[in-house]
Amino acid sequence: MKTANRKRWVDIPLARKVLIAVGSISVLLLLIDSLLYFQVNRIIRRMDTVYSSNVNMTGLSESLDTVQDDLYSYLSVNSSDALEEYYRSEQAYRNLLGSLNLEITSNPAKLLERKIRRMSNTYLALAEDAVTAKRGRNVEKYKTLYDETQNLYGYINSYIEELNSQQFRNNSSSYQTLREALTYLEVSSMVIMTVMMGISIAILFLLTKEMIVPLTNLAETANLVGQGNFSVKMPETDSRDEVGIVTRAFNTMVKSLEEYIIRTKESMEKEQQMMEKELLMENHLKEAQLRYLQSQINPHFLFNSLNAGAQLAMMEDAEKTCVFVEKMADFFRYNVKKGMGDASLSEEIEAVENYVYILNVRFAGDIHYTKNIDKRVLDVRVPSMILQPIVENAVNHGIRNIEREGTIHLEVQKDGGNIVISVKDNGKGMSPERIEEVLSGHAGDGEEQSDSTGIGMNNVISRLELYYDRKNLMEIYSEGEDKGTEVILTIPQTREGDETDVQDHAG
Repeated sequence: MKTANRKRWVDIPLARKVLIAVGSISVLLLLIDSLLYFQVNRIIRRMDTVYSSNVNMTGLSESLDTVQDDLYSYLSVNSSDALEEYYRSEQAYRNLLGSLNLEITSNPAKLLERKIRRMSNTYLALAEDAVTAKRGRNVEKYKTLYDETQNLYGYINSYIEELNSQQFRNNSSSYQTLREALTYLEVSSMVIMTVMMGISIAILFLLTKEMIVPLTNLAETANLVGQGNFSVKMPETDSRDEVGIVTRAFNTMVKSLEEYIIRTKESMEKEQQMMEKELLMENHLKEAQLRYLQSQINPHFLFNSLNAGAQLAMMEDAEKTCVFVEKMADFFRYNVKKGMGDASLSEEIEAVENYVYILNVRFAGDIHYTKNIDKRVLDVRVPSMILQPIVENAVNHGIRNIEREGTIHLEVQKDGGNIVISVKDNGKGMSPERIEEVLSGHAGDGEEQSDSTGIGMNNVISRLELYYDRKNLMEIYSEGEDKGTEVILTIPQTREGDETDVQDHAG
């Protein structure tokens, strides 16, 4: 008979078991719980208001810490995101300062508030000056200003702690009274809940023992699985109620989930390895392309120019020959030295001047060269051998073989965050179709390859795009036949990734 009754209970649906177990005590528990909840929350709300001033001081101190951390972050990395975070935290701190007293009074706490507010205004002004100096790249100034803000930051924090302590002592008396009331309520609640727990346990033990134990085990096992332990399982059961069905399904799910996570982890590891290999290959390919483009120089130009120097030695005195050979040596020394790297604009301009000098010796001074250089950009780094090929193109395809006097004008100017380089000639000019061919990289560079450096316009455009990782850096203008040509390069003054942060200066 007992076995039959037990089987019938095991087979009862879970909803009916819960209704039987909970229905008998739900009304009483709800009433007692509501009463205790109301009393506890009423006292807690009063306790929260007692220490609101301490909470405000803590928030003010945390906000000051955030401002200091964001200031240091911006001075270290010099990014727009860091600057935005600094201004956001600085505004939040100013808002909190607005609640502090600014009037002269005899109240010690109010006097401390006035000190904190005035020192904070000075601190924020110094921080703003440091940000301005950083944006202006005045390293010594922003480091000095940062040290001053660090000192003020320490004084302000000490005053905030002192004010917080004073307020805490003033609030302690009120808090103690409420704490005693809460303690009394806690004891009363414990007694009431103990009685109710005894009644509830007795009822639940009689009505839901076989239901609660499996549910508890299921909850504990699910928690372990949620923490990543897939070796645990629920004990096998032959129960036909909802708990038994869930238990069997749970064990199957845990096994499937463990297998799925293992497969996913292996797949992600393989995918990550493939991505790393692809990225490495892409970087190597890009570097190889850059080195290949920079390595193109025609030896015929060297031989022809040196032959011209030998002829000049026979026709003129040794002094002019010496100057010519020195210019040649400087030009090719620069070419060999910088062929695989970058150079300063001053070095590029000097290479152009040496090249023009060499050609004027070879062609009896037919090239008239002028320049207008902004000295502020002479130290800027650019890809090597980008100006000389443009000047060479202006000579070979522009002013050579024209009846009038041929001129070439080089201009380098700073324009905001960019550098604008112009090479202008008064030669044959270019048609719109030819300009499009050159800019699109479809123009051939081999028409006079035996008498050139071999570095054509396509090479220059490709190396600029690889170096700065952007396109459309070159423009070509010509009004038509025999009206000259102007080639304009607009390049960033600072390449991405070359900015030095505050930590590098400090080191």
